[in-house]
Amino acid sequence: MTELEYQPTSFKDVLIEMKDISELMVDLSYSAILFESRDIAQEVINLEERMNCLVYQARIQSILGARRIEEAESMSGLLQVAEAAEKISNSASEMAMIILKGVKFPARLRKALPEAEEVTVRLVIDENSALAGVTLGDIKLQSTTGMRVIAIRRGISWLYDPDRATRLADGDILIAKGLEGGVSPLFLLAGRQGPAAVETREEAVVDDLEKAVRLIIKMKDSSELAVGLAYTALLFQHKDVADEVASLDSKMDDMRYELDLWVLEAAKRINNVEYLRGLLYMSSFAETISNAAHAIVDVILRDIEVPPVFKKIVRESDEIITRVRVGPSSALDGKTLKEASLGTVTGMVVLAIKHEKRWRYRPRKNDRLHAGDLIIAKGRRDGEERLNELCAE
Repeated sequence: MTELEYQPTSFKDVLIEMKDISELMVDLSYSAILFESRDIAQEVINLEERMNCLVYQARIQSILGARRIEEAESMSGLLQVAEAAEKISNSASEMAMIILKGVKFPARLRKALPEAEEVTVRLVIDENSALAGVTLGDIKLQSTTGMRVIAIRRGISWLYDPDRATRLADGDILIAKGLEGGVSPLFLLAGRQGPAAVETREEAVVDDLEKAVRLIIKMKDSSELAVGLAYTALLFQHKDVADEVASLDSKMDDMRYELDLWVLEAAKRINNVEYLRGLLYMSSFAETISNAAHAIVDVILRDIEVPPVFKKIVRESDEIITRVRVGPSSALDGKTLKEASLGTVTGMVVLAIKHEKRWRYRPRKNDRLHAGDLIIAKGRRDGEERLNELCAE
């Protein structure tokens, strides 16, 4: 256990790192399940140690930073955001622990994980490929393919959350996350044809396992959307978006109840219930993330003042959230999201679109953009620049 010691730093920098680490831990936890990797699960545990230090720093900073009741109220809102990030990281750490303990996850679930809205893939860089020898900043991978590298394995060593200065080499194993449309371009850049199919051979499963798997994937997608919308609501002071986060959390409770009933009923039909335990852990994981998102928007739902520094926290983190309007002369006017290919062209994930006075959350590929529409998206800063260009053209 790392001994906690106060280190003078800004509350803003502490919260930026907490946000980044909590999101990375979630990505790595799902990657550990998908690729059955104890190494990745162990890194989640390691990151939890760093998060514990940051939580301590955040609490000290909140105490030192409030001298008047008005300052205390603003600080309480930021502290609530910090506690939500801590809740997410604690849940990711618990998920990693059960992976290390050997809890089984049905192979059909691992096969279905790439069908989620944001997929995770593993690939090897070919010696003569466009990725060999370049930095992530040079290739601008996320804004050209829509895929973000979250981990690199070189030999027996892992590098987690690489930055733009990280240089790739032939033989590197990449773990990348993003929209499905970016998978093929990424593999082509790496000199590969495409991801290998996940082996689904297993015993002791029930016939209607697909129902539970669909629920888990839906819960995963909903929880990740809820976090993105929660930061959006605070960043742009959108109470209607905050209401949607609360609604998603309520629906999450219903999905968790439905899955629990399925597991209890399915347990009567198989001899080895060990194959069902992983489903329960994953549903709890998704629900905790959703609850944390609700805790974030609770700040705006209860009219707690959000200080201006919060905008810097979101804007300076690894993945930023942006708001851009489709211009009257934009080439995006009249195109569907599939036709616009925003995910692969910009690397930005569209969280919501506001058309006239109505929001469309988690828009689908056939949803059409119109001049005047407001787009909320998350991604890298260079992707934001490209999105702004497309909306203005």
